[in-house]
Amino acid sequence: MTPTDKPLVLVIDDEPQIQRLLTVTLEANHFRVLAAASGQEGLSLAAQHRPAVVLLDLGLPDLRGNEVLRRLREWSDVPVVILSVEDDEAGKVSALDEGADDYVTKPFNTAELLARLRVALRHVSKAELDDPTIQIGRLTVDLAHRRVTNGSEEIKLTATEYNLLRYLVRHAGKVVTHRQLLREVWGPGHEDQTHYLRVYVARLRDKLEDDPSQPKLILSEQSVGYRFANRDA
Repeated sequence: MTPTDKPLVLVIDDEPQIQRLLTVTLEANHFRVLAAASGQEGLSLAAQHRPAVVLLDLGLPDLRGNEVLRRLREWSDVPVVILSVEDDEAGKVSALDEGADDYVTKPFNTAELLARLRVALRHVSKAELDDPTIQIGRLTVDLAHRRVTNGSEEIKLTATEYNLLRYLVRHAGKVVTHRQLLREVWGPGHEDQTHYLRVYVARLRDKLEDDPSQPKLILSEQSVGYRFANRDA
């Protein structure tokens, strides 16, 4: 792989030790790295170099990470993975609602971070395409014919169950917040009615999971939302 073939990662984080750790880890795993210590610098580098993915810290010295994300989303759909401290739950959820693709909690496991980056990059090449059929393990969702099968067994879903599943599988591997799901499936004005979501997620797990008490497809992200299993599962 030549240097220009390696995906470019823009790290926007003001902690020098985090920048060093990420640079060493990413370069050792066939990425190129640009680093910015402020939101303004990060936005400037993103415009100049068009990275393949952005790692964005929420706590920056000049701009909040959410503001950086909002400005970035005005002109770019680049995948953004949030770097979040563990107690910043509200900021993390807000960033996901603003269009972030995923988050990693500090201190982070480097193997997990690399896996999240690979998923974010696949969203660009595959997940954003309007695939008529989505295959995840033994589960097949035929979007063209609204048909769901688990192996050879056809799964009967209500309209709401299907709409919820469709949104989740179209964003497989990506964290989707409670508010996003409620808005997309139930419509504007329902964003706070999380009891609907709990009921229907439980119904889907009963129909799709081998063991609903130990889900492998519809994964909970505590206090944030849900993540459907990666397409490579």
